[in-house]
This record gives sequence, structure tokens and C-alpha cells, in this order.
Amino acid sequence: MKNLIIVESPAKARTISNFLGKEYKVVASKGHIRDLPKSSFGITVEEDGTFVPKYSIPRDVNPTVKELKKLAKEAEEVFIATDEDREGEAIGYHIAMAIKKEPESLPRIVFHEITKTAIQHALDNPRKIDMDSVNAQQARRLLDRIVGYKLSPLLASKIQKGLSAGRVQSSSLKIVVDREREIKAFKPEEYWTIDGLFEKDIDSAIYEFDGLKIDKLTIKNEKMAMEIVQSATKENFVVESLEKKERKSKTPPPFMTSTLQQSASTQLGFSPKKTMMVAQKLYEGVKTDKGNMGVITYMRTDSLNLAKEAVSSAREHIESNFGKEYLPEKAKFYASKSKGAQEAHEAIRPTMVEFTPLVAKDYLNADEFKLYRLIYNRFLACQMTEARLESQTLLFKGEKSTFKASGRKLLFDGFYRVVGYNEKDKLLPELKKGQKVILDDIKPEQHFTEPPPRYNEASLIKKLESLGIGRPSTYAPTITILQTRKYIEIEKKRIHPTEVAFTVIEMLEEHFSEIVDSAFTSNMESELDEVDEGKLDWQKVLSDFYEPFMKKITDGKKNIQSKKMAIPTGEMCPKCDSELLRRKGRYGEFIACSNFPKCKYTTDLEGNAPPEPEKTDIMCDKCGSHMVIKDSRRGKFLACSSYPKCKNAQPLVPPRELDIPCPKCGSKILEKEGKRGKFFGCADYPKCRFISNGEPQKEKCPECGDMVVHKVLKTGEVYECISKKCKYKERVPADKLKGTPKVDEQTKD
Repeated sequence: MKNLIIVESPAKARTISNFLGKEYKVVASKGHIRDLPKSSFGITVEEDGTFVPKYSIPRDVNPTVKELKKLAKEAEEVFIATDEDREGEAIGYHIAMAIKKEPESLPRIVFHEITKTAIQHALDNPRKIDMDSVNAQQARRLLDRIVGYKLSPLLASKIQKGLSAGRVQSSSLKIVVDREREIKAFKPEEYWTIDGLFEKDIDSAIYEFDGLKIDKLTIKNEKMAMEIVQSATKENFVVESLEKKERKSKTPPPFMTSTLQQSASTQLGFSPKKTMMVAQKLYEGVKTDKGNMGVITYMRTDSLNLAKEAVSSAREHIESNFGKEYLPEKAKFYASKSKGAQEAHEAIRPTMVEFTPLVAKDYLNADEFKLYRLIYNRFLACQMTEARLESQTLLFKGEKSTFKASGRKLLFDGFYRVVGYNEKDKLLPELKKGQKVILDDIKPEQHFTEPPPRYNEASLIKKLESLGIGRPSTYAPTITILQTRKYIEIEKKRIHPTEVAFTVIEMLEEHFSEIVDSAFTSNMESELDEVDEGKLDWQKVLSDFYEPFMKKITDGKKNIQSKKMAIPTGEMCPKCDSELLRRKGRYGEFIACSNFPKCKYTTDLEGNAPPEPEKTDIMCDKCGSHMVIKDSRRGKFLACSSYPKCKNAQPLVPPRELDIPCPKCGSKILEKEGKRGKFFGCADYPKCRFISNGEPQKEKCPECGDMVVHKVLKTGEVYECISKKCKYKERVPADKLKGTPKVDEQTKD
């Protein structure tokens, strides 16, 4: 029979099959086929202190295992071709055990990209399964099981049901909670800025006053600000100096997992989970002009290495498409700064330089194209010349005050040619030293310092990476599990810890400090790296952690006081005679009926019931009950008084109707309010699903005759055609501007 190649994913199997002849059959294990059982601890601790995992094959995987066993018996040779990281190595090991083969007897092939050349090279150079990597993964899996199965029940018994804890999960949550504590404890400081406008419309800021250099917080009150203003308005100013300095903007390194997730979040609005899903497709195989193949290298990596062949291809492409001035004399190589970088051996890059974004646009879907273009342009940029800029500094000196004006000019775009450069040149006029200048205007402005911003997904990943918490494969799942467990909520792209998160972290800080200690978690990752390198025994890592941890668990069961979110009060509900409970909510403690949601009786701790919703004369158009006014995070709204039987809800103020028909069905268009702000949609929803984040205009598109919408963007306000085929876009005239540009909160970090 044919030789058998076993990979994890069906998509990967299909792509590899396209490259190989009839002598190979490629099949997928569809991920892990053996794991610790879900219903029990699954680890036996022997008398000699050895940890023995009890792996089992889940029922839904049995058909796959039977098929693999059958094919393995018939095959001349079985190749393990799982991903080249610890997880992939472990999957390969478990596949071998499941099909009753000695793991080290099976040839193991590895590749960083799914192309014909890479697959053939891997088949020509097989190796054995790396048991050190397998043991490092087993140690991680068992450590996580020990923490999860022993600590989670303790949290559930002392706080509330359904809680969980984990090595990476809990230390990540502490970072979020600590930031929230900083925000709550923050006390704003007053400070003032003073801007001056000199002749020829030169914007400047106060730089020095009476021999004192002015920093951000130097001017602390209005009295000091007014003293400077009054002095400056009477002074005579001359040009003290005009300096011009050339500086270089360094080329960015290629992407690794963390930086790709951060850039995709800030530039594309992708969550880390979505980024990894799209990247997985690009790696496993998509349609190209040369058939189905992987168009990027392996996307779970913390390495910045690049294959010499890839660098050579990039340099040839740069020289032929952009010119010699964009090509540095020598190829550029980068070293990873992340702690213990070792998950894979190459950065994320395109597999074919000739598969440019221009070509890719005809083969990839919208999300795939956006992410591929980001990866492709970053790879080219890392091998291009640095950009050169000229910074300009102009000092205007008076008797007491000195003002500073700054300018800049792009001299040579370098790598910005592919990644883009959005800043406009801000040139200062040519003035001579000693030349008199007039201060046309001066503007003092009061400010207050702001607390540190809450993390978004990108900045949290950056923090985890800097502390050495987790590895490339764990960043996105960690954030997902914190959301799933209701420890965090993401509002307007910012991460907010829930009330229960504070309670959990407080308990862990007091009784299990190592679990939430970033240094301890990082050190554990270093020990796992040493296991992977064959320098440390994985059983010793487990033993060193297990014994002191279990002692704390035993002590905790006896000594940790209950911090349950729902504590019986001993009093009965006046409405249904069920017991009343003292609960904790997002806005503090309150008393509620234990028979919720059948009984919704609640009071504050003083026994004051919340005000009843205001009744209106408006009748529910679904069930005929009265509508009441309720409050939410986005303001007041109308809701049916029969809730939860009837869940009808409407805006308190009727939506504004536009005097423009829906382009799809001809009905009215309404201005609506959603989670992400205002939008415009058809009044005949859900029959018609027309929607726009820009306000439709009466004027038709001058290029295709379709509808034009008015959008308020970060960069300003524009008119834009709604047709995807039409590229009409122009700036809104000054007399028709509607508001200030939106600020993308993700860019504030």
C-alpha cells in the first residue's frame, strides 16, 4: 500500500495531497486524539512520587483512530507530520501510541510552510519524535490539570459555583485586576499648557520661563499659567536658533505570533482569536495562481529568524520593483527579545514573494486578504532601507519666555513605501537667527492627568509577552477563557474585570500567591524550556510544584473563610417566602430573593427597594401590555412590562427617519443606536437587512449612480459610495462637516 502521512488538519491534508504522487496517502487526526479524561483527575501519583497520566481516547474520536489503525497496518511506512512545536510533537506522540506504534520508530517530518518544495525536503530529511518536547508538553498539561482540578473546586466552595483557576489564566487575570485597581486609586493632577502662535502661523509651545525648563507637569495651576501669559504678551521675541537634524526610522522586524496579533488588532480590528483562525487558513492552504498551497509560514512562533532563501527572494523583489535605493547593502537579520523564544524556528512570512497582495486579491476572501497583505508588507519592509526624516526645531526667545516650534519632513520613504506613511510634512519657514518675530496669539489651557488606560486585547498580549507569561499558542485562548468564565468583559475594545474577578484574585493573592505571581509563572515557563532542551527532568518539575501546592489546598479547605457571592441572611422574602441572600453585583452588595428569576425581589443593604420602572401609556405592539421606561448602559429605553415573557424593547425617542428610500426595498431608512454607536438601517428589518455606518445622502454617486453615505472617520469626514465595486470617495466640504473624527481606543496604548 501507499506510504501514510498523518497531519492534524483536514485542510492541511488536502493541501499536501496536491503536492505528492499516488505513492502517498495523507490523512488528518483532526487535532488531539488522546488526552486526560474530562470527568476525572486523570493523574496517578505513585509511591515513589512519579506522575502517571491516564490518557484516554474520547468517544467522538474513536472512528478516526480506527481508520488510522487500519491505514497504518496497510502502509509501507507511516510518517508523522504534525506542527513543529511542543503541541505538534505531543500530538504526533499520541497518534503513535493510539495506532499501537513505538513513537520513536516512526519517521517524523517537519516543515514551516506548506509548499511542494518544503514537503519534499521534509520527506527527504525525516527525524524521530523529540521526546524532550513531548515531556515538556506533558509537564505543562499535567501542571494545568493539577491547578485546575485542585484549586477550582476550592474557589467554587469558598466564592461561587462555576469558577476556575489556571497557571496562565490566573496570573493574566491579576494583571487586568491590578490595572483596574490603579485606575480606581488614581488621583488626577492639574496642569496647564501654553501654546503660542507666531507670525506666519507658526504653532509653538512654552519651552522655558525665567530660566526654568517647562515639562508636562511644570505649570501646576492657573496662577502660574497666567503669570507666564501676562509676561509673554509684553515681551519682544527674536529667533534664537533653527536646528535641522536628520534621523532614521528603523525597519520593523518580521511578525511573530504576539506582534501579528497586536498589529492585526490595531490596524484591522481583528481579535487575537480571529487573527489566529485566519492565519491558520493561510498556513494550511488557500487558492493561489499556482494551485492550492500555504501562503504563509507557521503562525505560532516567537522567533524572528528568516530562511536565507526567503531573504534572497525578498531582496531580488525589492530591487526589481522599487529600485536599488530601497535595498540595503546587506541582508537584515533580527533576534527575538521574548523570554525563552523557542516555539518554532522562523518568523511569520509569505511563502512566495511573487504572490503579491495585488495577485492575492483575486484569490483570497476579504479577511484573508487583509491579514496576508499585513504579513507580506511587513516581511518586505523588514528587508528594505530605513526611512530618513528631517526634524526641525525653532526657538523664539523673549526677555523671560522661550517658545519652541517643531517641524518634520520626510526625506526618503524607505520601508514606508510598502507599509505606508500617514503623517504629513510640517515644515517651518526659513528664518534667520536674531530675526524679530511677533507673538500673534497665546492660549493657556487647563488639563488633568488621566489614569492608565485599561488593557485591550493587543496591549494585554504585549504585557504577557514582556513578562514571559504563556507562549504563542496560549495568548488568544487565555483571553477567550477569561471571557467564557465571566472574569472579564470587553466593552468598546477595552478589558474590564468583573466583580467576581476581584474576589478571586484577592483570595489567590492571600493564599496562593505563586499562582498569580507573574515571576513564578514566567520561571515555570523557563523550566519547561529546560525540559524541552533535555536539561531538566519533567517529573522533578511536577514534584517540586505538587507537594507544596497540595499542602496549601488542604490548609485552604480548613482555614480560608468563605467569600461567597451569595450569603444567606436568615430572612424570608416578603413576596414568595423564599430565603433572602446577600449578593455581590457589579455596583456593590444587595439583597435578593433566592427564588430568582421566578421572584425578582431585591433591596439594598438598608432594605430600600429599587424604584419601580416608570409606566407609560404606550402599549406593547407584541402582547398589548404597558411599556415601561428602563435604564441601561446606553441610556433609557422602553421595555415591555411583561418581561421576561415578552422581550419587546424600543428606543425611548423614536428613531429619526431619513427622507431617502432604502436602496434595496424602497422602505424608510432610520437612524438607529447599537453597541458600536449610531448606524442607519432599513425600517423593514428583518425582511430587509440594509445597513450603513454612514448617513445616506440624497445625491447619487457621480461615478456609478449608487447611494453615497457621509462617514465620520479617524482621518476626517468623507463622502463614500456604498458599492464595493466603486471606489468613489471625497472629503466633505467644511460647511457640511457633522462632527469630530472618531478616536480608535486601541491606538491609545
